[in-house]
Amino acid sequence: MSAEPHLAASVLDTIGNTPLVELSRVTASLDGTVFAKLEYLNPGYSKKDRIARQMIEDAEAEGELRPGDTVVELTSGNTGAGLAIVCAAKGYRFVAVMSRGNSPERARMMAALGAEVVLVDQCPASQPGQVSGADLARVEEKTREIVVERGAYRADQFGLEGNRRAHYLHTAPEIWRQSGGIDAFCDFVGSGGSFAGCAGYFKERDPAVQCYIVEPEGAAAHAGQPVTRPNHKIQGGGYAMPELPLIDRDLVDGHLRVTDEEAALMSRRLAREEGLFAGYSSGANLAAALRLLRRAGRGLRVAILLCDSGLKYLSTDLWD
Repeated sequence: MSAEPHLAASVLDTIGNTPLVELSRVTASLDGTVFAKLEYLNPGYSKKDRIARQMIEDAEAEGELRPGDTVVELTSGNTGAGLAIVCAAKGYRFVAVMSRGNSPERARMMAALGAEVVLVDQCPASQPGQVSGADLARVEEKTREIVVERGAYRADQFGLEGNRRAHYLHTAPEIWRQSGGIDAFCDFVGSGGSFAGCAGYFKERDPAVQCYIVEPEGAAAHAGQPVTRPNHKIQGGGYAMPELPLIDRDLVDGHLRVTDEEAALMSRRLAREEGLFAGYSSGANLAAALRLLRRAGRGLRVAILLCDSGLKYLSTDLWD
């Protein structure tokens, strides 16, 4: 007998429950396993759809959002797309504030989903496609201005617990159930929500699970390293922020640094060898996971997130 078909009440019901895939080809020469969570299969093509839904639903439950309200947040494009989807489904106006250094297809996607997109010029020393901490500070300043001007609700992904909770309540339990258990988890950090939520859950299930933060080479501020390359290419993170409010440092077992070239190579390997079309940060996560396998020299089981879709990088040099 075939299973009863499931009808989603709205796009919100399609967020989460993404597949977990064993990367058997890129790990063929290594003793160990990498499990990749296909977060780019969410409706907004990234893991940030999860936090968008959680933050908005938490705000509704707390009485901070009412019908017709405006939601505002800074974004590199992924959180903005997620919030545009959630706000469209729930009837809120949404304003996305983004640096011009992020790939233009992200802005076009958010606008197509009904968002008002405010683009902020980069700092004079910055380069297109390489958003620095100074660029992000400009976006933060503009975001605060808009929140005050419009009396809007700030869906603050760097500060709201909904970011961490989305991954603690959903992403990590899904990975644990699908994999049957893991030995290590490594995650490229932007706001820090996916690392904090997943690491917190994994260590509750098994304190021996090793959890690593992944950062760009030359911009590993969380690891306590001097920032020498603020204009790295790995969009969505590496903003040279030594402290991320959502991350409890007791959850961090170590830091792994990845170069732009390593991240790009691994993104291309994911596409060509595994048929998985993901972006720069996904490649960074894979590079870090393979380093863990080589270092362990035994059958380590490592979980990573494929954070967003390669479609969001078509205007960059990732696919040249």
